[in-house]
Amino acid sequence: MTGDDIADFKSLKDNPEGFKDHKKTLLIPEMNRIGCRLLAASFRAFDVDARVIPTGKGLDLGKEYTSGKECYPCMITLGDILSFLYDEKERLGNNFDAGNYTYFMPDASGPCRFGMYNRYQRMVLDSIPSFTDIGITSLSSDDGYSLAGVIGKKEIRQVRKIGFLSVVTGDILDRLLWKIRPYEKSPGMADEFIDRAICSMERTFEGYGSDRNIDNVLRRLDMIIEEAKKIKDPAIPPKPKIGVIGEIYLRSHTIANQDLIKTLEAYGAEVVNASITEWVNYTAYDALRKAKTDLSLNIKQHRYANMLSCLKDIVRFGLVFFYQERVQKHVYRHVRELIDIEEDHAIGDMENILKEEDLFSFDIGTEACLSIPAAIEYVRHGFDGVVNVYPLTCMPSTITSAVIRPVMHRAKIPYLDTPYDATAQPGRESDIRTFMYQAYQHKGNKHN
Repeated sequence: MTGDDIADFKSLKDNPEGFKDHKKTLLIPEMNRIGCRLLAASFRAFDVDARVIPTGKGLDLGKEYTSGKECYPCMITLGDILSFLYDEKERLGNNFDAGNYTYFMPDASGPCRFGMYNRYQRMVLDSIPSFTDIGITSLSSDDGYSLAGVIGKKEIRQVRKIGFLSVVTGDILDRLLWKIRPYEKSPGMADEFIDRAICSMERTFEGYGSDRNIDNVLRRLDMIIEEAKKIKDPAIPPKPKIGVIGEIYLRSHTIANQDLIKTLEAYGAEVVNASITEWVNYTAYDALRKAKTDLSLNIKQHRYANMLSCLKDIVRFGLVFFYQERVQKHVYRHVRELIDIEEDHAIGDMENILKEEDLFSFDIGTEACLSIPAAIEYVRHGFDGVVNVYPLTCMPSTITSAVIRPVMHRAKIPYLDTPYDATAQPGRESDIRTFMYQAYQHKGNKHN
């Protein structure tokens, strides 16, 4: 490829643009089914035509435009957007205009390849003449996903608040489903219930923009929880509790992980997956840590001109993190008065665990900062097994496995690595079955 060829790709000249035209349709790739739908509903509350892209059926397209060196989520998300655009082109014919859409693909800094998804996907879209006009808008973990440049300045604060609330609510609905499905009175009741609950909560978030009252969301959650409690069969005894950690996309995307949670449940587990909110809180916490480090460094180097900027960042990210933790604790406290779902991990506690155990450091970054202490938290809370879910060759999750496997062995807790790529895993069922046998043994030994 020549220099002239490279110049034709917008991705190598420009950063992803902001989403400033509410007349365009904002396309959100599906990672977590519930959370993404509620996030889209939150944008619609502010007159943004947001929709979640259907996922999974474009995998062959994703394979066609990738080399295999990219991680699995890149392949899936690229296939999803290409499949959607081709379907729209066929549906609309001559009326199709890629410029009517904006693709929503966040990024992150650091060694994870996720930070390059939107650049690479921009290159692919630019190589297809009918798709070059589609915009790509991005949020970055560098500023705690602040929405700056994505939404108008006057709306940022409210959109960020409702967006965060939608993520917390999505996590709670997930945990509610995992709490009742292993104990449902008849097969399929819990899944049918959660489909209704998602639609109901979508309507609540769409109407939230007018009054911005969190109590409306809590009241709707109350009704959903009361209905959920009727699905549980009290005669079914408690099952082994399994904690899931790992890469955020794979552990959340049921197609990518081959419906791992349902498979574990089929062999007798009650599962708790790491939350999406955990990552959102971590990005704000990490931005605050970096601002404090920068301030200390500037003081030592007598760069007093930079100190004011660092102080402003400390205040900004400190307020964001404080607000997010306060809202999350408020919602969980309210819900846990009605049903005993698992609380979420506090990010400060996660860092303290790493310091206590001297296993890893937040200075290194990546999701290993969350997965390693989360596994230890599961052990401390009496779980009967831990599963690490990640894309094949994922560096942070490979680090997690190397660090946490001997820890689980010393604690005598069953542990399972489940790496995924675009192929079927031939030994997966037998591995899970063996793991669950060990989990049942562990649960039985606790009561002997």
